[in-house]
Amino acid sequence: MENIELKRFWEQVKEELLGALPENAHPWIYPLEISGYDKGVLTLVTGQMMGRDILRRNYYDLMREALKRVSGDENSRVVIIYDENAAKTLKKESEKLTKKINDKSLKEQALENLSNMQSAANLNLKYKFENFVVGESNKFAYSAALAVAKNPAGKYNPLFIYGNSGLGKTHLMQAIGHYIIFNNPKLKVKYTKTEDYVNDYISNSRKTNNNIENMSKFNRKYTNIDVILIDDIQFIESKIKSMENLQYTFDSLYNKGKQIVITSDRVPKEIPTLTAALCSRFEMGLMIELTPPDIETRFEIIKKIADDNDLQYEEEALMYIARNFSNNVRELEGAFTKVCAYAEITEQPLTLKLASEVLKCKESDTEITFDRIAGVTAKYFDVDINDIKGSARGQKVSFARHVAIYLSREITNQSFVNIAEYFNKKHTTMMFAHEKIKKEKDTNKEVTEALREIRQALKLL
Repeated sequence: MENIELKRFWEQVKEELLGALPENAHPWIYPLEISGYDKGVLTLVTGQMMGRDILRRNYYDLMREALKRVSGDENSRVVIIYDENAAKTLKKESEKLTKKINDKSLKEQALENLSNMQSAANLNLKYKFENFVVGESNKFAYSAALAVAKNPAGKYNPLFIYGNSGLGKTHLMQAIGHYIIFNNPKLKVKYTKTEDYVNDYISNSRKTNNNIENMSKFNRKYTNIDVILIDDIQFIESKIKSMENLQYTFDSLYNKGKQIVITSDRVPKEIPTLTAALCSRFEMGLMIELTPPDIETRFEIIKKIADDNDLQYEEEALMYIARNFSNNVRELEGAFTKVCAYAEITEQPLTLKLASEVLKCKESDTEITFDRIAGVTAKYFDVDINDIKGSARGQKVSFARHVAIYLSREITNQSFVNIAEYFNKKHTTMMFAHEKIKKEKDTNKEVTEALREIRQALKLL
């Protein structure tokens, strides 16, 4: 393209970009200048290194889609380059931008972003939405967390995420914090572990010097914010005074229309000694369960880590690890790290042979799926698997269905929503069936025997 054509083309693309991106991203778009467009590649230069990084990190997909709409080329992509010479025009452009960011200079806006990042209290830079691998077991939780990040104190307040350790609760929670800091920098975000909150409360309450002022400072620290992220709330149990203060913090923030996000390893009703008042508050928003990822998601998790670190590997090696470490993501990543370390130290390629030698896993012949559980259960009770999955209501079929549902939950750790999809029922029906068998398994000999025999047939005993 000639220079004039390039400029016209860029103006079209820029107009499309400004319509697609949120307003707080516009200050990073205006200083961009087109360097070239060749074979579907749009090259842009900027004098703002931070602007380049923010656009790459948060808005690349939107920029690419905008370019596709203008160019009509589905293979189009965007390259953003930092150029010191382009920085010379920054002062002139900044004067135009100040009115668009409430009379703050671009430099001040960038500093504010960084300041908010630091004040977010130990947010881990790797815990962002773009680093979270979405699968069947977590897509609802991911969508809800992203909705909260985009619209704090909107639909889901409080947001309560629960599940076993190592499934990504902290990752999603901190991703919310990072997203808000970069996209809505005026909001004050605070992340705290429950243990730190309790220790902070105890420390201030025990200070004898001007105790009232100390507690006043403590309360302001946790209530003069817009978004609070409280991790592992189960550790609040038995801390009576801390619970009382947490209730004050919760009420103060909620009544002011501030966003509250909480994680726990269990639902509020299952946290011993949690006050009824706090329990009801935690339950009045959206409660979401995280369950262990399926094998496809586990594979994608370690594949992303390998690709992000430019590692060479056999896909069979990654699948071997994904197949044998299913309890949680932390365990999965630990196994992968172990194999990578061994490969690096011994200067060997990351192959299936190496992974099996390092991990020495006993692989099961058949993956435990809903279908396999239902099939073995149907055979044990001498009923048709289609009846178990269907609407048959005979006592024998209903009993078999309840047992299959209970085992599906206990063995796979999948969510009630996923189990409900398989059995063609509502998830509340799954919860009822699971709870029924759970109550009877230690007192009803027929239930106890059925569970033992079916587990044995599944080769889990």
